[in-house]
Amino acid sequence: MTISLIPLPYPADALEPHISKRTLDLHHGAHHKTYVDKTNDAIAGTKLADAELNDVVKAAKDDPKLFNNAAQVWNHGFYWHSLTPETTTPSGALAKAIDRDFGSLDALKEKLEAEAVGHFGSGWAWLVAKGDTLEVVSTHDAHSPFSDDSGIPLLTIDVWEHAYYLDVQNKRPAYIKAVLDKLINWRFASENFERGSVWRYPSEVEQSTGKLENAS
Repeated sequence: MTISLIPLPYPADALEPHISKRTLDLHHGAHHKTYVDKTNDAIAGTKLADAELNDVVKAAKDDPKLFNNAAQVWNHGFYWHSLTPETTTPSGALAKAIDRDFGSLDALKEKLEAEAVGHFGSGWAWLVAKGDTLEVVSTHDAHSPFSDDSGIPLLTIDVWEHAYYLDVQNKRPAYIKAVLDKLINWRFASENFERGSVWRYPSEVEQSTGKLENAS
């Protein structure tokens, strides 16, 4: 089984003007693709050659080179689905949990903004479920709550500079605010919360047939 570059769930210009087509072409078509290629090179001819990406990430904890590439493939696939050009809101159980744990959606967004802006260096900001409780956390480099067994990721914001530098240079706060106000896919977050298990990066067969079981 070859790990494939997951397609964007929207046209590359769909997130403009907040995230440009130029940024997505580079971020998805170059950065994400490079992680995919390096992961496939690393697992070729090994016992992981036929494994799904989620399993590769978990098996790579003692292999920093493989982990950094495989985990970044997963993180980016999850990030693309955490964004949408549509206007969405949390629904059902997630909406209730947000009100319970943060007081309001606006309060949650403020906490996510502070976590994402304040994270030093490269990494990710996450909304995560730990049991029935929601938390906002950040991780460094390729790590995630999934890879670190620290909760179920519901959504993420990429805070590596390549996610925003072409659009706003070093103004990370402007990028974070635009994502939170205009692009977060709350429907995807709600589905992850209600499913109660970690999102699975789709296999090459699922991608080729368009049957992405848990990708919104």
